[in-house]
Amino acid sequence: MVVVNSHAPEWPLATPSDAPAGVAAELLAEALRATLVPTALLTASAEAVRVAWVNDALVAASGYAPNRVAALDVLTDRRVRPADVPAARAAFAAGVPFAQRVVLRRPDGAYVQCMAHVSPVGVAGLGVGAWVVALQDLTSQLTEHAEHTAVVEAERRERRSVTLIARVSDLLMDVDEPQGLREIASLLTAEVVGWAGFYLHDRGLWAADGLDPRRPGGAPRPDAQSRRLPTSGPRDPVGRLLGGRLDDAVELDLAAAQPDGTYAEWLATHAGPGPGDAVVGRDGRRAVGPPDRRVVVLPVPGRRRTLGLLVVQPRGGGGLAALDASTVQVLELVARRVGLSIDNVRLYDREHRLAETLQRAMLPEQGEVDGVDVWTYYSPSADDAQVGGDWYDVQQIGPDTVGVVVGDVVGHDVEAAAAMGQLRSVVRSYSVDITTPGPVLERVDQLFGSLRIPRAASLVLSTLDREPEGRWSLRYARAGHLPVLHVRDGHATQLRDAGGPLIGFGSGERATAQVLLEPGDVLVYYTDGLVERRDRSLRDGLTVLETVAAGITARDAPGIGEDLVSRLADHPEDDVAVVVVRVPDPDDHLRGTTSPRRRRWTLPSEPASIARARHAVVRTCEAWDVADPSNAELVVSELVANAVLHGWGHVALQLHDTGDGLRIEVEDSNPTPPVTTDGHPGRVGGFGMQIVERLSDWGWRQSRGGKVVWAKVRPGALPRSAYDDD
Repeated sequence: MVVVNSHAPEWPLATPSDAPAGVAAELLAEALRATLVPTALLTASAEAVRVAWVNDALVAASGYAPNRVAALDVLTDRRVRPADVPAARAAFAAGVPFAQRVVLRRPDGAYVQCMAHVSPVGVAGLGVGAWVVALQDLTSQLTEHAEHTAVVEAERRERRSVTLIARVSDLLMDVDEPQGLREIASLLTAEVVGWAGFYLHDRGLWAADGLDPRRPGGAPRPDAQSRRLPTSGPRDPVGRLLGGRLDDAVELDLAAAQPDGTYAEWLATHAGPGPGDAVVGRDGRRAVGPPDRRVVVLPVPGRRRTLGLLVVQPRGGGGLAALDASTVQVLELVARRVGLSIDNVRLYDREHRLAETLQRAMLPEQGEVDGVDVWTYYSPSADDAQVGGDWYDVQQIGPDTVGVVVGDVVGHDVEAAAAMGQLRSVVRSYSVDITTPGPVLERVDQLFGSLRIPRAASLVLSTLDREPEGRWSLRYARAGHLPVLHVRDGHATQLRDAGGPLIGFGSGERATAQVLLEPGDVLVYYTDGLVERRDRSLRDGLTVLETVAAGITARDAPGIGEDLVSRLADHPEDDVAVVVVRVPDPDDHLRGTTSPRRRRWTLPSEPASIARARHAVVRTCEAWDVADPSNAELVVSELVANAVLHGWGHVALQLHDTGDGLRIEVEDSNPTPPVTTDGHPGRVGGFGMQIVERLSDWGWRQSRGGKVVWAKVRPGALPRSAYDDD
């Protein structure tokens, strides 16, 4: 508040010769001049409060020479800024001491924060008198406070960043494109930016809030159509980000015109918050999309290429300049973690598809076996890579000999599937030359060791030879595998004979056991996934299997298999492979069974599957006592033909008796929906679906592996349901 005035009139305190107590006054004057506390004397009147005298400490603090501030009015001069001028005037008028915050402007333009402590000396009020002012420099305190505030703010931002990254990491543990990316974008919008969105670069750019075009049925939304765009030059910074030529965030004005045919043009058209989208402003409140359309674009890097973009709108607009360094660092870290997670998910997905394709290619398709009723089933574990070492094989070795084998190679990966394929080929080739199971396993032991397969494997191998009067002779040998279940007249027995060590560990002869099968007998081959659970022992699981199998009333292999799977393998904890073999009984009476009215088959994508599907429908209608299956046979023929002609991968056929008709479901790996033509001669294909439409109610739905086309044959086409006589 006060600056020095070396030309002020002489004061009694400063002239010890005139003072009554000269020595004391002189010492006091010297003390005021020598003190390190900036001190001044003021005169106060109704017109002004002026500087009368200052000490050397105040000269040093203010930076002004004494002649620059002679008679300075401390309440009106721009070099002195009291915090509350009216309050200061009132205190001077009342003649009472007071303290007030004051800012001094130095000659170099710097400002000094002070606390002025003002007390009256001599005559009080606005009469002639003096006021003493002592200034307390607050610079160090304010600097320390500012530094402490900055440290606290930095720690707060750091905690916020760590918390945000931790929450993003939690979301990435179960990232499901694009749902997981939408959740992360929502989290960024709530915590650090006004709006955020992910755009993935895979067969063109597409928004992660649309459907993934790489997945079945994943055609993106109309406003986010995937299209290939050329990677442009310097005029397209977004293209340079995607091409890996830029690593840092770039600013893009979505409202500005962008070069034609560039990624920047695509983003300007499709990216950013829409007119009705909610964004977060600077005050943290939600508002409708701001007029400022500048966004910040960051790359989402993968291991080998840029996988996409993270586009953010700063709160309140402002583009890249509105984001501080810590926010940009958080966004870059989130983008890197998202990219790594997407890379891992896609790598896992590719390995899974490769292994599953490899395994299913090596699993045999269920063929028609002369003289016995056979049903096969395989389901990978959903908790693993959905691929494993379980396998089965059913082969017609000769006109009167059938070979059946079920095995298990330890593991759930590509290596397990490859080992399973090698073992299956070896067993199949030896079984053709040597029809006795024990010697076959001996040969397999010898070759298995030379192949150096690093996985343990178990299996049960059997041959069925036709005997007179509808009987079959079963010969079998086990290599560390669970026993085959033999069911006869409601009694289940485990065939535990002819056991031996795992494949590759046998060093001597392997035994062969024999059982004579009567008409109506059932054999159940299975892997441990059917019976083993975490909450029960394997022995208890086998007991449950015996109980369930003994109580099944179905009289065909598919019915028995479906019943077993529905009761024991609804939620398997491991891979499940099942083969059911039933010796037909001419005296079977099918009515009154409590077996589930559901059947399923896996067919290869080849024309021969059409005839197999028709045969399966006819056999199922016979088993369910469904009259006149001709229309159902025609419908399934058209559906399977379409799947073979227009789809790819395996074809899955399922039949359901709904009580008022037969429901047919055919699944293939092509997500494209079926269409019917309008009968115009220029149209190609689609006439089969017209036939289906005439004979049934039909529709389709997306499935995990492609699509399912279903048809329910109308009651008029199936006059008598299987439930009519139940």
